[in-house]
Amino acid sequence: MADVTDCAFRQIIAKYGKPDIFWTEFVSADGLCSAGKNKLLIDLKYSENERPIVAQIFGGKPENIRIASALCKELGFDGIDINMGCPDKSVEKQCAGAAMMKDSKLVREVIRMAREGSGGLPISVKTRIGYNKSEIETWIKELLSEDLAALTVHLRTRKEMSNVSAHWELMRRIVEIRDEMGVQTLIIGNGDIMNLEEAKQKIKETGCDGVMLGRAIFGNPWLFVGGKRPDLGNSKRSGLEEPSISEKLRVMIEHTQLFEKMLGPHKNFAIMKKHFKAYVNGFDGAKELRMKLMETNNATEVENIINDFLARI
Repeated sequence: MADVTDCAFRQIIAKYGKPDIFWTEFVSADGLCSAGKNKLLIDLKYSENERPIVAQIFGGKPENIRIASALCKELGFDGIDINMGCPDKSVEKQCAGAAMMKDSKLVREVIRMAREGSGGLPISVKTRIGYNKSEIETWIKELLSEDLAALTVHLRTRKEMSNVSAHWELMRRIVEIRDEMGVQTLIIGNGDIMNLEEAKQKIKETGCDGVMLGRAIFGNPWLFVGGKRPDLGNSKRSGLEEPSISEKLRVMIEHTQLFEKMLGPHKNFAIMKKHFKAYVNGFDGAKELRMKLMETNNATEVENIINDFLARI
């Protein structure tokens, strides 16, 4: 997710509840081939403790996809994912994201050029079930015919955006299509899954190989350990426990400091404020605290406000 799953946030997640695989924010292949390339490289920054990590790119120009894929190989990524589902209008104007569902020929060229540039890295795609309607019998088959390493399917159409519930009832058929075609592509489902238990249940019910969680990670770096954190050594407590308000806010401070340290020279501090809204909710005084945090300009101000709040509860 652009301006969400950046390197600072991934570091927090890797520390408190690492998932099986990380994906980067999606990055423009055209941008990586332009004079402004260096400004975008920060979006491909990662650390070794995030492996395996996949670089997600988007673009509608096959040659630029090849060049960007070669760059991802050079940077040491473990795989390359091509976004073919983003509904953002500015992305679609580039014949990228969800717009690719309208041009099968371009899709095939893009995937093959990614494979050519990747130097043997696994190539995967993230997409939706269709543009204006469900097209799994055609669109999903088209993608699976390219022998992808993995296919992540957000179970809504582009037209539906996020305005309806994800169509998980279609996932079993998507898995059947894969099996009927005799390909080895891993099928990953996406949409409306808010915790680890729900993800495991969907895998059991549908036969998909995995679940991608996105929005559920906001304000919850413990998501991939069941939304809990290890006990702190108190003999009266053991196993995993719900993080306290204090622990959540301390991690938010840590996240903010990491953002400033790793991304401060490159990105606007305001990006952190969407995370403040997620960390600070569901407890007395949360609204007032959020309002104060929205006025901050740096990590020191955030830390001072949180320390003052914690001293009064």
